[in-house]
Amino acid sequence: MIALARFQVEGYVRSLRVLHPVIVVALVMVLVLVQGPGGPERVQLSVGTFGDVAAFMFPIWAWTARALLDTQPDEQRALSATAARHRWTPTWAGLIAAYAVNLGLGVIVLAIPLVQALQVGAPGRAILAGCALSAPVAFAGTLLGAWTSRAVIPDSGVSLLALLGGATVVLLLGLGRLSWLSVPMIEWLRAAHDGPDRFLADFPGLMLHLGLWSAVVGAAYMFVARLRH
Repeated sequence: MIALARFQVEGYVRSLRVLHPVIVVALVMVLVLVQGPGGPERVQLSVGTFGDVAAFMFPIWAWTARALLDTQPDEQRALSATAARHRWTPTWAGLIAAYAVNLGLGVIVLAIPLVQALQVGAPGRAILAGCALSAPVAFAGTLLGAWTSRAVIPDSGVSLLALLGGATVVLLLGLGRLSWLSVPMIEWLRAAHDGPDRFLADFPGLMLHLGLWSAVVGAAYMFVARLRH
């Protein structure tokens, strides 16, 4: 499984598709994140930046996962499925590869907010929580991207519309009474911008919500992807 995941990551890098999200992340870092927080509320703003980064990166992570999973030609995917010892191996390997790349993007984009938070003296626990938030959000984004990959939606045009629509639905659901069905984006943004204490208090609940959402969506994806192999 690890070898197959590594093979997919290498193919994604060699195809240069990896440059697309890297360029977007670099532009965000240069145009937005370089301007660090200032003023009397600089500590609160520095913690809020971690929530902003996770919210902005969620659709980027979904887009990256979709692109990586679609890099393999259908013929190569069929050969990988035939060579795999277990029928679930190709699906798991694809998710691992996409999540690994997304974690790498997360490390890159968090570099500036991390340094800024340390410079303004933000609480260490809040900084750790802000960095840790990106890991489950990246996995949730990976699952959204996987649901719109060619293995589930063969038509590329429909797939792209599904990706955009899925990201929009996640945001809109979070604004209403059905927010428990969605990724808690609004909740983590509010908590992060309300200051370190509020963010730390709400952090366990946010992790639980993200974990449950990912477990349900991930299990459904594994089932559907396996049927299409």
